[in-house]
Amino acid sequence: MTPALDLFVPGVVYLDIIFTGLEGLPEPGTEVWASGMGSCPGGIANLAVAASRLGLRTGLGTALATDTYGDFCADILCAQENIDLGPSRRIDGHSPVTVSLASDRDRSMITHGHPLPLNPDGLVGELPSCRAASVSLTRDRLPWVRRAKEAGTLVFADVGWDASAEWPAEVLDMLEDCHAFVPNAVEAMQYTRTSTPAAALRKLAGLAPVVVVTCGGDGVLAHDARTGETTHVPAVPVPALDPTGAGDVFTAGFILGNLRDWPLEQSLAFANLIAALSVQHFGGSLSAPGWGDIADWWRVARTSGMAGRYAFLDNVIPGGQQRTVRRAGATIARLSDAHAH
Repeated sequence: MTPALDLFVPGVVYLDIIFTGLEGLPEPGTEVWASGMGSCPGGIANLAVAASRLGLRTGLGTALATDTYGDFCADILCAQENIDLGPSRRIDGHSPVTVSLASDRDRSMITHGHPLPLNPDGLVGELPSCRAASVSLTRDRLPWVRRAKEAGTLVFADVGWDASAEWPAEVLDMLEDCHAFVPNAVEAMQYTRTSTPAAALRKLAGLAPVVVVTCGGDGVLAHDARTGETTHVPAVPVPALDPTGAGDVFTAGFILGNLRDWPLEQSLAFANLIAALSVQHFGGSLSAPGWGDIADWWRVARTSGMAGRYAFLDNVIPGGQQRTVRRAGATIARLSDAHAH
């Protein structure tokens, strides 16, 4: 039987409030002005939205509060972004909120929230039938990850920032049940106690069939233990406005490539591209490009030095009468007032 979903994404959805165009972060007792601001679903919604805009049938497993912020996030995710909220549920209380301050090509964040009401399996609801799933590694094993692997699901793992600064190696034990591990360079170096992304990749190689270390403007390093292939794919140079959610956009593109059985370098190049397109706009999840944005970029780039690496886009960009998805504006408004995409 065909799985009901291409991708299942469990985790916390935050209301993201994003300030951009800051000349610097405020010092104590001072005030700074931002030239731009947006609001949109954040947290794990970044990955879900990015995947759905690429045409993946995406389901989200989370608990959304019954307050106004929760209503806003649910409306955007379901009605605008076509994400299946069947594996989610609504709960009383207030929504978690993250304020993101984008400055000097990076961002700082302030977050308030509470843990999800997880069941003993580590999910809010039941594990749906899916071709791929994402997981953020924790100290404790999540039983659903092994069940997903046994059902033939490709599990893609990332890992969050360790505020304790302990970076315990046992967090990586769950990788034996995962298809791919996609940390950023800082996370990879901290967990492996190494000083370069390349050294971190060498230590991580083999813990999962595919290991990818993202390096921001320096591109991405990857190793496929099944073939022995190690590769570096450069980033797409763009002026960055807001990097919020770029890592999740990268992962969505990489998952698409894996589900379509693309070669490793092609999957990485595509993921690099859509991550680069996302940082040119502010808005976290809603800065993720759709196929229309990708097609717009390719019409210009095909005559540049990018033509060789991205020639495969001619065969993967949807054509004909298929829906051409583009970005939507990041703002709190009635859904009917939001920018169409």
